[in-house]
Amino acid sequence: MVCRRSILSSLAIGVLGAAHVGATALTAMLGANERSCYYADVDGVGEKVGFYFAVQSGGNFEIDYIVMDPDDRVILEGVAEKQGDYIFTANKVGEYSFCFENEAYTADKLLDFDIMVESEPRRILSAQQQPLKEHTSSLEESTYKISGLLSSITRTQK
Repeated sequence: MVCRRSILSSLAIGVLGAAHVGATALTAMLGANERSCYYADVDGVGEKVGFYFAVQSGGNFEIDYIVMDPDDRVILEGVAEKQGDYIFTANKVGEYSFCFENEAYTADKLLDFDIMVESEPRRILSAQQQPLKEHTSSLEESTYKISGLLSSITRTQK
């Protein structure tokens, strides 16, 4: 019983500690020979920024990517990658760019990605997602929320 309480206490502390961390998960289709960029604002030096992506379909499941700071200096870069999960500490305040390049490939790619900035406000459930609540029990809903928060904690602590 002591071990169970300890785990629950640690989980509760972790969930509360992650309350100020926000994340945005997106899915995008990147056409052959295309480049697509996404942007995130960093409000303070020393904030952690998380970046995850995975190619879900298309060609050989490979994509090129580049992450740049507000001064257009390269932070991360990869060629022919299937997926990536990175955390870095922002050394500058401003807009960071996260670009995917499918320019060397002839197949469209379906891409899931997540950009997380420590200071981002948490997303509020949209009106379209409200019916989901009606079909789930409060326990299932709590489990889903905890799962999302634990994922954010894991990425932040890397």
